[in-house]
Amino acid sequence: MTTTSSPVFGSSIKRREDPRLITGKGTYVDDVKLAGMLHMSFVRSPEAHANIKSIDTSAAKALSGVVAVYTGEELADKLGLVPCGWVVPDTVEVPHPPMALGKVRCIGEAVVAVIATDSIIAADAAALVDVEYEVLPVVVNSELAVQSGQPQLHEEAANNKCFEWEVAGGDVAQAASEAEVTISQRFVNQRLIPNSMEGRAVIADYNSGTNQITIWTSSQIPHLVKLLLALVTGHPEHQIRVITPDVGGGFGCKLFLYAEELISFAIAKDLGRAVKWTEQRQENYMATAHGRDHIGDWKITGKRDGTITSIEGDVYANLGAYLSTFAPAVPTLLFGLVLSGPYDIPNIRCKVTGVFTNTTPVDAYRGAGRPEATYVVERLVDMFAQEIGMDPVAVRRKNMIEPFDDGHDV
Repeated sequence: MTTTSSPVFGSSIKRREDPRLITGKGTYVDDVKLAGMLHMSFVRSPEAHANIKSIDTSAAKALSGVVAVYTGEELADKLGLVPCGWVVPDTVEVPHPPMALGKVRCIGEAVVAVIATDSIIAADAAALVDVEYEVLPVVVNSELAVQSGQPQLHEEAANNKCFEWEVAGGDVAQAASEAEVTISQRFVNQRLIPNSMEGRAVIADYNSGTNQITIWTSSQIPHLVKLLLALVTGHPEHQIRVITPDVGGGFGCKLFLYAEELISFAIAKDLGRAVKWTEQRQENYMATAHGRDHIGDWKITGKRDGTITSIEGDVYANLGAYLSTFAPAVPTLLFGLVLSGPYDIPNIRCKVTGVFTNTTPVDAYRGAGRPEATYVVERLVDMFAQEIGMDPVAVRRKNMIEPFDDGHDV
């Protein structure tokens, strides 16, 4: 019998998931409904920096349909800390409780979790919780935050510094001394808020008979969520199951273990019932990791014939109030190591200071460090070309890395 087959590589392969998604047959976390499932809503801080003086949950507990109300202190013995999964040398890892313990450090930080029989009751009850704050001074600019006299977020991080990281190759000082052209410029790569169609959502369901817990989560990293949940909670990894159904966009903002996943996990175990939380859009803007937020002073040097001889920069990278899962790696390893772009630049130096501020934590978003580096390099090349009166395309061609034999057939 003769059979024919088309090669996979080089062939046009139809996307198999499209028909059900475009006809409304997809299944997202919020579509999952379990018997006896409860719903969770959060009381979030309206203050960027404050001591929590008191929390009165009596009115919320009295509302019909409310099953339980938890403060950070009431969950502390059931939760570990939100972990940072990728650090650079000398990173100051500050404690990151999933729910605030005595102090809030950014707007949107979870202070109280309300559990009820449906989501509307949970939200209504959350609005009845009375939290008294002692408002503290705030700092949101990373360059200012490291200066003396600024508000301090964490005792462990003096002057709000999380790390100082530097990478260098060649001799930028010599390149500067020999340069025919030198251009200096400050670049601000603004903070961004991810805005995927589906916000984050979590369901946690605990089976006391098997000691197995199942997590449905709108995540880009179900396997890593499983690993980190086990590490943080101490629950055996083989008894944790993480399910990621259809995801309505992520773009990097669903690459992390979030506090809400840990909180859902702990409360489901405590109550012995499934617990669902679906993020509201306002929560998304406040509590889902933001992106970028760099302040950098840069210099490019070169010759009048269009040869680029060096690039160097000093960057303040805003990390927010706490470290997200990959936060230290994004403005360092994924940024500083790609600053040559496609160009043969012999001398490069980059220093990055990671800084805590009273803002939402920052992590990977749409390229994670690489777009920030590309912007810096290409903008500097454009400025260099303008200064010497040369076509920017010609400058790029002149400095492009030449073809080389990397030992692999193409």
